[in-house]
Amino acid sequence: MRVALAAAVRTLPRAAGLAYEPKFDGHRLVIVRTAEQVVLQARSGRIVTSAFPDLAAAALQLPAATVLDGEVVVWHAGRTDFALVQRRAAATAARAAVLAQSLPASYAAFDVLELAGLDLRARSYERRRALLVDLLLPLGPPLQPVPMTTDPELAATWYETLPASGIEGLVVKRLDQAYPAGRRGWQKLRHTDVRDAAVVGYTGTARRPLALVLVLPVGDEAPLVSSPLTAALRAEVAAELASRAAPSATAASTAASTATATVTAIGLGEVPFRPLDPPLTAEVRHTSTRHPPPEVLRLRSDL
Repeated sequence: MRVALAAAVRTLPRAAGLAYEPKFDGHRLVIVRTAEQVVLQARSGRIVTSAFPDLAAAALQLPAATVLDGEVVVWHAGRTDFALVQRRAAATAARAAVLAQSLPASYAAFDVLELAGLDLRARSYERRRALLVDLLLPLGPPLQPVPMTTDPELAATWYETLPASGIEGLVVKRLDQAYPAGRRGWQKLRHTDVRDAAVVGYTGTARRPLALVLVLPVGDEAPLVSSPLTAALRAEVAAELASRAAPSATAASTAASTATATVTAIGLGEVPFRPLDPPLTAEVRHTSTRHPPPEVLRLRSDL
Protein backbone atom coordinates (compact mmCIF):
# COMPACT_ATOMS: atom_id res chain seq x y z
CA MET A 1 0.00 0.00 0.00
CA ARG A 2 1.71 3.21 -1.16
CA VAL A 3 0.95 5.99 1.29
CA ALA A 4 0.36 9.68 0.57
CA LEU A 5 3.22 12.05 1.38
CA ALA A 6 3.51 15.72 2.34
CA ALA A 7 5.76 18.53 1.10
CA ALA A 8 7.22 20.89 3.70
CA VAL A 9 6.09 24.53 3.76
CA ARG A 10 7.41 27.43 5.85
CA THR A 11 4.14 29.27 6.52
CA LEU A 12 0.57 28.18 7.19
CA PRO A 13 -1.38 27.92 3.93
CA ARG A 14 -4.60 29.94 4.05
CA ALA A 15 -7.21 29.45 1.37
CA ALA A 16 -10.77 28.29 0.93
CA GLY A 17 -11.27 24.56 0.72
CA LEU A 18 -8.40 23.51 3.01
CA ALA A 19 -8.45 21.15 5.97
CA TYR A 20 -5.91 21.24 8.82
CA GLU A 21 -4.85 18.31 11.03
CA PRO A 22 -2.31 18.12 13.87
CA LYS A 23 0.85 16.26 12.85
CA PHE A 24 1.54 13.58 15.43
CA ASP A 25 5.13 12.59 16.18
CA GLY A 26 4.89 8.84 15.76
CA HIS A 27 5.35 6.08 13.20
CA ARG A 28 3.30 5.98 9.99
CA LEU A 29 1.15 2.87 10.03
CA VAL A 30 -1.34 1.37 7.60
CA ILE A 31 -3.94 -0.94 9.16
CA VAL A 32 -5.27 -3.62 6.82
CA ARG A 33 -8.27 -5.56 8.14
CA THR A 34 -8.72 -8.63 5.96
CA ALA A 35 -11.52 -11.17 6.28
CA GLU A 36 -9.36 -13.31 8.58
CA GLN A 37 -6.86 -11.05 10.34
CA VAL A 38 -5.24 -7.65 10.81
CA VAL A 39 -1.97 -6.69 9.10
CA LEU A 40 0.00 -3.60 10.19
CA GLN A 41 2.29 -2.10 7.54
CA ALA A 42 4.98 0.52 8.14
CA ARG A 43 5.57 3.31 5.64
CA SER A 44 8.48 1.35 4.16
CA GLY A 45 6.15 -1.55 3.40
CA ARG A 46 7.55 -3.68 6.23
CA ILE A 47 4.97 -5.73 8.15
CA VAL A 48 5.09 -4.78 11.86
CA THR A 49 2.00 -6.52 13.19
CA SER A 50 3.93 -8.42 15.86
CA ALA A 51 5.31 -5.16 17.34
CA PHE A 52 1.84 -3.73 18.08
CA PRO A 53 -0.41 -6.61 19.23
CA ASP A 54 -2.66 -4.18 21.11
CA LEU A 55 -3.49 -2.24 17.93
CA ALA A 56 -3.92 -5.44 15.93
CA ALA A 57 -6.42 -6.70 18.50
CA ALA A 58 -8.33 -3.40 18.51
CA ALA A 59 -8.48 -3.35 14.70
CA LEU A 60 -10.36 -6.66 14.68
CA GLN A 61 -13.42 -4.50 15.39
CA LEU A 62 -13.13 -2.97 11.91
CA PRO A 63 -15.23 -4.34 9.03
CA ALA A 64 -13.45 -6.88 6.85
CA ALA A 65 -11.66 -5.42 3.80
CA THR A 66 -10.99 -2.07 5.49
CA VAL A 67 -7.73 -0.09 5.21
CA LEU A 68 -6.76 2.86 7.41
CA ASP A 69 -3.85 5.29 7.14
CA GLY A 70 -2.53 6.99 10.25
CA GLU A 71 0.15 7.34 12.90
CA VAL A 72 0.91 5.09 15.86
CA VAL A 73 1.86 7.08 18.98
CA VAL A 74 2.60 6.37 22.62
CA TRP A 75 1.39 8.84 25.23
CA HIS A 76 3.51 9.43 28.33
CA ALA A 77 3.09 12.15 30.97
CA GLY A 78 0.45 13.93 28.92
CA ARG A 79 2.34 14.08 25.62
CA THR A 80 3.35 11.82 22.77
CA ASP A 81 6.82 10.34 23.12
CA PHE A 82 8.58 9.37 19.88
CA ALA A 83 11.35 7.49 21.69
CA LEU A 84 8.75 5.21 23.23
CA VAL A 85 7.18 4.57 19.82
CA GLN A 86 10.60 3.55 18.54
CA ARG A 87 10.99 1.25 21.51
CA ARG A 88 7.68 -0.40 20.68
CA ALA A 89 8.53 -0.68 16.98
CA ALA A 90 11.89 -2.35 17.66
CA ALA A 91 10.55 -4.91 20.15
CA THR A 92 10.59 -8.63 19.51
CA ALA A 93 7.25 -10.41 19.43
CA ALA A 94 7.73 -11.70 22.97
CA ARG A 95 8.78 -8.31 24.31
CA ALA A 96 5.99 -6.54 22.40
CA ALA A 97 3.32 -8.29 24.45
CA VAL A 98 4.88 -6.94 27.66
CA LEU A 99 5.31 -3.42 26.29
CA ALA A 100 1.71 -3.38 25.09
CA GLN A 101 0.72 -3.47 28.76
CA SER A 102 3.22 -0.90 30.09
CA LEU A 103 3.38 1.38 27.02
CA PRO A 104 0.04 1.00 25.22
CA ALA A 105 -0.09 2.37 21.70
CA SER A 106 -2.72 4.68 20.25
CA TYR A 107 -3.62 5.04 16.60
CA ALA A 108 -4.28 8.52 15.21
CA ALA A 109 -6.13 7.72 11.98
CA PHE A 110 -6.25 10.41 9.32
CA ASP A 111 -7.65 8.54 6.33
CA VAL A 112 -9.72 5.54 5.29
CA LEU A 113 -8.58 4.07 1.97
CA GLU A 114 -10.91 1.09 1.79
CA LEU A 115 -14.11 0.43 3.69
CA ALA A 116 -15.85 -2.94 3.67
CA GLY A 117 -14.30 -3.73 0.28
CA LEU A 118 -15.00 -0.34 -1.33
CA ASP A 119 -11.89 1.49 -2.59
CA LEU A 120 -12.23 5.12 -1.45
CA ARG A 121 -8.94 6.56 -2.68
CA ALA A 122 -10.55 8.36 -5.63
CA ARG A 123 -13.18 9.97 -3.37
CA SER A 124 -12.62 13.48 -2.00
CA TYR A 125 -10.84 13.97 1.31
CA GLU A 126 -14.02 15.56 2.68
CA ARG A 127 -16.01 12.39 1.94
CA ARG A 128 -13.31 10.06 3.22
CA ARG A 129 -13.05 12.11 6.41
CA ALA A 130 -16.79 11.80 7.08
CA LEU A 131 -16.62 8.04 6.59
CA LEU A 132 -13.57 7.80 8.86
CA VAL A 133 -15.29 9.63 11.69
CA ASP A 134 -18.47 7.56 11.33
CA LEU A 135 -16.35 4.39 11.41
CA LEU A 136 -14.12 5.12 14.39
CA LEU A 137 -16.09 7.26 16.82
CA PRO A 138 -18.32 4.36 17.95
CA LEU A 139 -15.21 2.21 18.57
CA GLY A 140 -13.25 4.64 20.71
CA PRO A 141 -9.59 4.34 21.81
CA PRO A 142 -7.07 3.19 20.86
CA LEU A 143 -8.36 3.78 17.30
CA GLN A 144 -9.28 7.43 16.93
CA PRO A 145 -9.62 9.95 14.08
CA VAL A 146 -7.20 12.86 14.28
CA PRO A 147 -8.78 16.26 14.99
CA MET A 148 -9.54 18.34 11.89
CA THR A 149 -10.62 21.90 11.24
CA THR A 150 -11.29 24.03 8.18
CA ASP A 151 -10.75 27.23 10.20
CA PRO A 152 -7.22 28.61 9.58
CA GLU A 153 -7.36 30.67 12.78
CA LEU A 154 -8.05 27.59 14.89
CA ALA A 155 -5.32 25.77 12.98
CA ALA A 156 -2.91 28.58 13.83
CA THR A 157 -3.88 28.24 17.50
CA TRP A 158 -3.22 24.50 17.33
CA TYR A 159 0.16 25.18 15.78
CA GLU A 160 1.15 27.50 18.63
CA THR A 161 -0.28 25.53 21.57
CA LEU A 162 -0.20 21.80 20.76
CA PRO A 163 3.61 21.30 20.77
CA ALA A 164 3.33 21.00 24.57
CA SER A 165 1.44 17.77 23.89
CA GLY A 166 4.12 16.46 21.55
CA ILE A 167 2.41 17.55 18.32
CA GLU A 168 5.11 18.57 15.84
CA GLY A 169 3.09 20.70 13.45
CA LEU A 170 0.19 20.62 11.01
CA VAL A 171 -0.76 18.71 7.87
CA VAL A 172 -2.82 20.61 5.30
CA LYS A 173 -5.07 18.90 2.73
CA ARG A 174 -7.56 20.03 0.11
CA LEU A 175 -11.15 19.06 0.85
CA ASP A 176 -11.75 18.07 -2.79
CA GLN A 177 -8.54 16.03 -3.07
CA ALA A 178 -8.34 12.33 -3.89
CA TYR A 179 -5.84 10.28 -1.87
CA PRO A 180 -2.40 11.10 -3.40
CA ALA A 181 -0.82 7.64 -3.04
CA GLY A 182 2.96 7.77 -3.40
CA ARG A 183 2.98 11.53 -4.05
CA ARG A 184 3.63 14.63 -1.96
CA GLY A 185 0.12 15.89 -2.45
CA TRP A 186 -0.31 17.19 1.10
CA GLN A 187 1.56 20.00 2.89
CA LYS A 188 3.21 19.94 6.30
CA LEU A 189 4.25 22.78 8.58
CA ARG A 190 6.66 21.77 11.35
CA HIS A 191 7.91 23.53 14.46
CA THR A 192 11.29 21.84 14.64
CA ASP A 193 14.15 22.25 12.20
CA VAL A 194 13.54 18.83 10.68
CA ARG A 195 14.39 17.91 7.14
CA ASP A 196 15.01 14.93 4.90
CA ALA A 197 18.61 13.96 4.22
CA ALA A 198 20.23 11.46 1.87
CA VAL A 199 21.99 8.65 3.73
CA VAL A 200 25.10 8.01 1.64
CA GLY A 201 26.88 5.73 4.11
CA TYR A 202 27.29 4.49 7.66
CA THR A 203 30.01 4.03 10.24
CA GLY A 204 30.53 0.82 12.20
CA THR A 205 29.50 -2.52 10.72
CA ALA A 206 26.43 -3.67 8.84
CA ARG A 207 25.31 -5.64 11.88
CA ARG A 208 26.01 -2.76 14.27
CA PRO A 209 25.91 0.61 12.49
CA LEU A 210 26.98 3.42 14.79
CA ALA A 211 26.14 6.60 12.84
CA LEU A 212 24.96 7.64 9.40
CA VAL A 213 26.77 9.74 6.81
CA LEU A 214 24.31 12.33 5.51
CA VAL A 215 23.98 14.88 2.76
CA LEU A 216 21.55 17.65 3.70
CA PRO A 217 19.41 19.40 1.05
CA VAL A 218 21.00 22.79 1.85
CA GLY A 219 24.49 24.24 2.06
CA ASP A 220 27.50 22.96 0.14
CA GLU A 221 26.25 19.33 0.14
CA ALA A 222 29.34 18.19 2.03
CA PRO A 223 28.64 14.88 3.83
CA LEU A 224 28.11 15.03 7.61
CA VAL A 225 28.31 12.30 10.23
CA SER A 226 25.23 12.06 12.41
CA SER A 227 25.17 11.79 16.18
CA PRO A 228 25.26 8.17 17.46
CA LEU A 229 22.18 6.17 16.54
CA THR A 230 19.74 5.01 19.19
CA ALA A 231 19.38 1.27 19.79
CA ALA A 232 16.08 1.24 17.88
CA LEU A 233 17.60 3.03 14.89
CA ARG A 234 20.65 0.76 14.91
CA ALA A 235 18.30 -2.22 14.64
CA GLU A 236 16.30 -0.57 11.86
CA VAL A 237 19.38 0.38 9.84
CA ALA A 238 20.88 -3.08 10.35
CA ALA A 239 17.67 -4.67 9.07
CA GLU A 240 17.73 -2.43 5.99
CA LEU A 241 21.38 -3.27 5.32
CA ALA A 242 20.64 -6.98 5.74
CA SER A 243 17.84 -6.75 3.17
CA ARG A 244 20.27 -5.15 0.73
CA ALA A 245 22.70 -8.01 1.26
CA ALA A 246 20.02 -10.58 0.33
CA PRO A 247 20.43 -12.53 -2.92
CA SER A 248 17.97 -10.19 -4.64
CA ALA A 249 20.13 -7.15 -3.97
CA THR A 250 21.94 -5.63 -6.93
CA ALA A 251 25.62 -6.28 -7.43
CA ALA A 252 26.30 -2.56 -7.20
CA SER A 253 24.59 -2.32 -3.81
CA THR A 254 26.45 -5.36 -2.50
CA ALA A 255 29.80 -4.00 -3.67
CA ALA A 256 29.05 -0.62 -2.16
CA SER A 257 28.34 -2.20 1.23
CA THR A 258 31.88 -3.60 1.41
CA ALA A 259 33.74 -0.51 0.13
CA THR A 260 35.15 2.12 2.48
CA ALA A 261 35.69 5.86 2.29
CA THR A 262 36.35 8.69 4.72
CA VAL A 263 34.45 11.80 5.77
CA THR A 264 35.41 14.69 8.02
CA ALA A 265 33.33 14.61 11.20
CA ILE A 266 32.96 17.59 13.52
CA GLY A 267 35.44 17.18 16.38
CA LEU A 268 36.59 13.75 15.15
CA GLY A 269 38.61 14.46 12.03
CA GLU A 270 38.64 11.85 9.25
CA VAL A 271 36.21 9.01 9.94
CA PRO A 272 36.01 5.84 7.82
CA PHE A 273 32.56 4.82 6.59
CA ARG A 274 30.89 2.39 4.21
CA PRO A 275 29.08 4.05 1.27
CA LEU A 276 25.50 3.24 0.28
CA ASP A 277 24.41 3.22 -3.35
CA PRO A 278 21.58 3.91 -3.83
CA PRO A 279 21.27 6.04 -0.72
CA LEU A 280 18.53 5.80 1.88
CA THR A 281 16.48 8.73 3.15
CA ALA A 282 16.39 9.78 6.81
CA GLU A 283 14.53 12.45 8.71
CA VAL A 284 17.04 14.50 10.70
CA ARG A 285 17.10 17.46 13.07
CA HIS A 286 19.95 19.87 12.37
CA THR A 287 20.71 23.58 12.53
CA SER A 288 24.18 24.25 11.09
CA THR A 289 27.69 22.85 11.02
CA ARG A 290 28.59 25.10 13.95
CA HIS A 291 26.17 23.17 16.14
CA PRO A 292 26.14 19.52 17.23
CA PRO A 293 25.97 16.92 14.44
CA PRO A 294 22.60 16.10 12.88
CA GLU A 295 20.31 13.85 14.93
CA VAL A 296 18.66 11.04 12.97
CA LEU A 297 15.00 10.78 13.92
CA ARG A 298 13.92 7.95 11.64
CA LEU A 299 14.53 6.23 8.34
CA ARG A 300 12.10 7.07 5.61
CA SER A 301 10.94 5.40 2.45
CA ASP A 302 8.87 6.81 -0.39
CA LEU A 303 8.27 3.36 -1.88
